[in-house]
Amino acid sequence: MFGKGKEKALRKLRKDLRSGLYSYLILSILEKEGELHGYAMRKRLDELSGGRLVPSEGALYDILRGLKKLGLLEDSWSEVSGRPRKYYSLTELGRDVLDELKNEIWVIVETLNRMEGINGEF
Repeated sequence: MFGKGKEKALRKLRKDLRSGLYSYLILSILEKEGELHGYAMRKRLDELSGGRLVPSEGALYDILRGLKKLGLLEDSWSEVSGRPRKYYSLTELGRDVLDELKNEIWVIVETLNRMEGINGEF
């Protein structure tokens, strides 16, 4: 009865939820692992989420371009096995913004835990 409406709503809401989350995860991965190219970030997201939170290649590169435009990332080219790759790293601004976002994530997690009656840790 609600099949198509439900699927449409879920697609939109999942997209909205994930778009900001992907940016946060990318910044966090770069903070912990240093300079990485896009494929390595995508692979790491796949590993961390068990394949459940992996943006498409197009979406990933759109996110990376957006983060770079905001001044949160910088990029550089390097040749690996005779193949050029673009590597991304956090800027100082990116580190500062990530620190603020971590606080936001904690508030979200705490709120979700209270809503669900869970006293677990993030």
